[in-house]
Amino acid sequence: MRICAVWHHAASSRGRYLLVLAVLLLALWIALAVAPFDRADWALENALAVVFVVVLAVSYKSFPLSRISYSLIFLFLVLHEVGAHYTYSEVPYRAWFQALAGSPADGPAAEQRNHFDRFVHFSYGLLLAYPIRELFCRVANARGFWGYFLPLDVTMSTSMLFELFEWAAAEIFGGDLGIAYLGTQGDVWDAHKDMALASLGAALAMGATALLNVWLQRDFAREWAESLRVKHSAPLGEDEIARLRRRR
Repeated sequence: MRICAVWHHAASSRGRYLLVLAVLLLALWIALAVAPFDRADWALENALAVVFVVVLAVSYKSFPLSRISYSLIFLFLVLHEVGAHYTYSEVPYRAWFQALAGSPADGPAAEQRNHFDRFVHFSYGLLLAYPIRELFCRVANARGFWGYFLPLDVTMSTSMLFELFEWAAAEIFGGDLGIAYLGTQGDVWDAHKDMALASLGAALAMGATALLNVWLQRDFAREWAESLRVKHSAPLGEDEIARLRRRR
């Protein structure tokens, strides 16, 4: 009974926390939906974000995430909505920093490449690798090495898939909308750099998570070694096909 009471209290606390994040995100979304820099690009940028939020909402009762994961997802969505409002290549972050510092917004720095998109790609790996790890640990029972490698691998592969999605969208819509959505700003290696930054962010997140678990988890070394132990010595491939045929 005590365990049930603790669980219900934790679930209630998590629900209130998630509601606060949802209200804050909705308020920000409404504010940034007003007069975006490019309405068509804003709509295109929000397409995947809306699907992502709907999936989180629908899966909440059956698969609630931790407050840490929801917080990291919230931070990423905030950054994404800022990029969607201005278009990623036009976010005036330099002007914001210069205003805070009390310096003029013009000068050589204003002519440099806008790196907000690179920052968000890095944040994609840094902020979403942990929620992906939580999914692997709770659904696929990933342990040890695989609990850190698989989130990194999925972050890298989804980053690659998004670059393909950007390319397809640019080909389909073309014109100014395609250029704004692709956001290469004349850099032929833009997609490669974006994927590398997302991978770096995920590697840092998983490295930090591993170090924390080394400190907190008493059986960390044993679990890591066990995860790399060969579980089935027999080969698969044609040998497995032959075994399955014999069972028929």
